[in-house]
Amino acid sequence: MQDNSRISTALLGLGGNIGDPVAAMSSALQMLEQHPDCRVTQVSRLYKTPPWGKTDQDWFFNAAAEVETTLSPVPLLGLALGIEQVNRRVRAERWGPRTLDIDILDFGGLVIKSDQLTIPHPRMTERAFVLMPLADFAPDFMVNGKTVREWLGEVDASGIEVADESRDWWRNPDKDMKGG
Repeated sequence: MQDNSRISTALLGLGGNIGDPVAAMSSALQMLEQHPDCRVTQVSRLYKTPPWGKTDQDWFFNAAAEVETTLSPVPLLGLALGIEQVNRRVRAERWGPRTLDIDILDFGGLVIKSDQLTIPHPRMTERAFVLMPLADFAPDFMVNGKTVREWLGEVDASGIEVADESRDWWRNPDKDMKGG
């Protein structure tokens, strides 16, 4: 990274369920890793999860990552949205199918509420598909007064499966794990 004096840690949630979502998430993490202002420091295992919100669609693949960055929150959001576009993300339907979704779950413990960005992510504590991957490397991370582990104990995680035990799954995207 370019300027070590202002490094922040961001927690990201990644997911997708159309096309090759594992390759899209792998591409996203590699693009973050190659960006001069970012470094991927931790990645969860890869999970296969039932759809949430809009349930008449294919299952998702989900993961979480920790990224150190010299970017501030809004430029990091811009980078994430650009990476989604490179991976052909189309925002046609809320909670609908997507090739790739990148959410900023937390950014250095900041609380931000704006039209562009809300941190911590407003629904992360309700979603096992976010909490379970995050618990792989940050079970004691505090969100709204409780740890990720405590929040995970309060949500329905039924149906969620580990798709890849390796936390390096994103470095080897050639495995055949297409959604469906």
